[in-house]
Amino acid sequence: MTPRRTLPPGRERPARKRAVSQPLRASRPETVPVSRPVSYGPRLARMGVWTALAAGPLALAVALAAPAGSAAQAAPAPAPSSSRVQADPSGTAAHFVELWLRADASAPDGPVAAEVRRMAPQAELPSRSREAGSPAAVRVTPLRTVVMPGSGGWTVTVAAVTDERRAPSPGGGSDQAVVQPAARYFAVNGTGGQDGGPLVVTGSPAEVAAPEAAQTGPSVFGRAVPSTGPLAVSLTEFLRTYLAGPGGQGAGVERYLSPGVRLSAPTAAVYTRVEVKDVAADTDAAAGTAVPGDGSRARVRVRVEGSDAAGTRWPLEYRLAVTARAGRWEISALDTGSPAPASAGAASPTDPSTATSGGTR
Repeated sequence: MTPRRTLPPGRERPARKRAVSQPLRASRPETVPVSRPVSYGPRLARMGVWTALAAGPLALAVALAAPAGSAAQAAPAPAPSSSRVQADPSGTAAHFVELWLRADASAPDGPVAAEVRRMAPQAELPSRSREAGSPAAVRVTPLRTVVMPGSGGWTVTVAAVTDERRAPSPGGGSDQAVVQPAARYFAVNGTGGQDGGPLVVTGSPAEVAAPEAAQTGPSVFGRAVPSTGPLAVSLTEFLRTYLAGPGGQGAGVERYLSPGVRLSAPTAAVYTRVEVKDVAADTDAAAGTAVPGDGSRARVRVRVEGSDAAGTRWPLEYRLAVTARAGRWEISALDTGSPAPASAGAASPTDPSTATSGGTR
């Protein structure tokens, strides 16, 4: 056994530090580097360039070999349709004539004259005498409109109804007088209105004759209905109730109508007496003295005279469709331009089946 050497004081060796066991630090999982995706962009770009260069001659050869008429052309785009509508000059012409009849050249700065010149800058105003004055009332109604295609011009014929006024005769004394016509007709010329544009009256109106009445053909109501027949009796009771029924106009009119038909009576008219003057039908069955079988239809024209409380007698004319049911004639429609709704099988004034020769359907 080797004796332990002792060192002199102050020369002792420092004590070795003992390794202290420390807990091991949790090791991180090893990160495996992921390979970066390979970009094929440059390679595809180079392939596209070479393909285009190679296809150039081939495309040129195909273009030269193709026939000249085989090239497809793009269809022209449809022009957008305008949503603006054609303006109706009839209302403008009627309004202009009404103002023109009221205007006076002696008051060119008045509101009526200013409105006339706004609508027609070139129009001249009538010069009125003090005795004549302006009409008390003017009612103007457009009758006919003629449009000149291509030029944009139009002509409207209107009827002007004024109060009758007495004026001194041009060639006589003060005791002589003439009556001005109550109805006068004027033609108004203008332009504009295409595609909803403004309407312009191009000058003063021209007084013209009344438009010719159209020639009427033979009436379809060629069968006279006897006043004591069942159809005339039913129509008389219906019209008296319709125009002057007890308890107000139209009270109790439902009992004369076909099932499903609704009809409103005029409430403004007041007649103290209603008399049927004439009845005509378009079928022989309606003009007979007996009611035909159920379902038989006919159209009738009825001339009526109504008297009001003042004693004025008003001639009226009605056109109706009637249907036979249960031994009597019933009203299935009143021809007023907008027939009353009828049930299935009821006659309509515009239905061709109403003009029959009678018989059961």
